[in-house]
Amino acid sequence: QVQLVESGGGLVQAGGSLRLSCAASGSIFSINAMGWYRQAPGKQRELVAAITSGGSTNYADSVKGRFTISRDNAKNTVYLQMNSLKPEDTAVYYCNADGYYSGSYYMGFPWGQGTQVTVSS
Repeated sequence: QVQLVESGGGLVQAGGSLRLSCAASGSIFSINAMGWYRQAPGKQRELVAAITSGGSTNYADSVKGRFTISRDNAKNTVYLQMNSLKPEDTAVYYCNADGYYSGSYYMGFPWGQGTQVTVSS
């Protein structure tokens, strides 16, 4: 099995910063792309940022220039540095990945519990 554990969320004022971390553990053979998603109350989960195993990145338009995704392949960990936070960034943030574990390829790993980010105005 595989587990994703997110951390680093919290309450911050508008304009502030947070750094999220997500560690993947379990019987992982390799991980391809990793990404951060968020889900605000009453809204669908959306992709915020993604990074390939080679380091190529892409971002949702709403976070470009403010958020930076990075990863440590040796630790199977992905990070999200969030700067200039806005109240509309308030959401539960989740990570996910695609790759090989337990002998098979999976387009998505089981979702973790996420980490709450709240930005006050």
